[in-house]
Amino acid sequence: MDTTVSPGAGTGRAQQREARVLWAAALVNGPAELVDFVLPLWAGAVLGAGPAAVGALVALELAVSVLLRPAAGVLADARERRTVAAAGALLYALSCAGYALAPALPVAFAAAVLGGAGGALFWVPVRAAVAERLDADPGVYPRLVSWEETGSWVAFVAGLSLLPALGERGLFAGCAAACAVAAGVLLTAPRRASSAPGQERGPAASALLRRLRPVLVAVAATATAEAAVSVLLLLHLQRGFGLGIVEAALVFLPGAVAMGALPGPLGRLVLRHGRRRVLVGGSLASAAFAASLAVAPSPPVLAVLWVLSAAAYAAVVPVQQAVVAEASGAGAGRGLGLYEASALLGGAVGAAAAGVLYQGASWAVGCLVAALVLAAGAVLVPRAVRALGVADRPAVPVLEPARPVVAVPGPEPAPGVWAPVRPAKTPAQRLRELAQHVVLVAVVQVVLVLVDLSWLADRFAGQPRDLDGAAALVHGAGRVWLVVLAVDVVWTLVTVVRSRRPVP
Repeated sequence: MDTTVSPGAGTGRAQQREARVLWAAALVNGPAELVDFVLPLWAGAVLGAGPAAVGALVALELAVSVLLRPAAGVLADARERRTVAAAGALLYALSCAGYALAPALPVAFAAAVLGGAGGALFWVPVRAAVAERLDADPGVYPRLVSWEETGSWVAFVAGLSLLPALGERGLFAGCAAACAVAAGVLLTAPRRASSAPGQERGPAASALLRRLRPVLVAVAATATAEAAVSVLLLLHLQRGFGLGIVEAALVFLPGAVAMGALPGPLGRLVLRHGRRRVLVGGSLASAAFAASLAVAPSPPVLAVLWVLSAAAYAAVVPVQQAVVAEASGAGAGRGLGLYEASALLGGAVGAAAAGVLYQGASWAVGCLVAALVLAAGAVLVPRAVRALGVADRPAVPVLEPARPVVAVPGPEPAPGVWAPVRPAKTPAQRLRELAQHVVLVAVVQVVLVLVDLSWLADRFAGQPRDLDGAAALVHGAGRVWLVVLAVDVVWTLVTVVRSRRPVP
């Protein structure tokens, strides 16, 4: 999760507002993606829905979300964005609670409508609120993507580990609680410090649509191919390799962690090499990943390849969001609403096309078709960005030495060059904290072994057990913290190595 900010990039209130928005994004994105993953399986197994009904349930939420995105953009420009986003988070919470309590399909369909509306009212103002500091800090959108994806993989690890103890309804209830907390976090954020909402009208809707049309078309095309690749991979894991839900999720996990860790470093490549070069590189990396899937021999290889796709996503998506917000000016909410609607439409088409290709052609043909579309994105997307008339390299703020910062080893950045603030903690402090975490988890694992509830001991013994109630909850929690510790180890070591290098 990237938490660095540029020195002098806005006031303390603006940074506090951004921090609240980032926390809310993480708290909502994890539950939202987890629900999307579990919902179709739950609807079929628990509510007895057939394939057509399951498809209609998923499609209804998506359709509502797409239709309300432009309206949410208007609200994000006309009203206080934190309030609109908080309302969206509460609708998300009600949607998850509806799934948790649904006795039959009609209630589930009502919850899907609430979820679609919540998605529109939450994500558009969140992205527009982040755009408020884009002029002062070009790293805001990479940070947003980093927090979103970190929330996603943490929710998947925790949710799927605790699923045997909680059940699907308990999982939905937990997601509802997280979304309600996100609403509270947003309502504690400072109000926008600049002009009051509604005072800056921005370009007319028709003019904004004409200006953004090239990039919206390119975004829809690439989103179609990316969604097709994701669904193809999931279908192949389930049908080609016979993996279950948890095993398939573990194949996606390394890529999800990479999506949380890479946006910050890749965002600095944008400052160095320009947006168009990064977009070309990201599109080609996605195409290479899609093509390589056709010949990947095993799930471990697919997991490694998925990291390549995650890196491309982490590079391209923040650039897309930043250029749309920049080109929209005071109408950032409306512009981002159109952007999200285009991406969702592309995702819907891609998911439907993936099923047809997998069933009617072959796994390899589907992968190669998606690769061709993504490779075309290396031409379409940079041209679309050029057509917007935005700068290839984001403007960077001039450093203001009046603001005190903690001194760290390394050369001083040149005047006028944007650079992240280093963390105050030294490498030795980080390593000591990591050692404390390892000792704490080790002690807990010893206790779990003594009470015969250690997931790690069961894995070494090769004896999976069917637990329920509190025992299953403790067993799953031990697994969650082992995964968190593994990520903590990798993250700390990478941070320590990077902190010993001079700021470029």
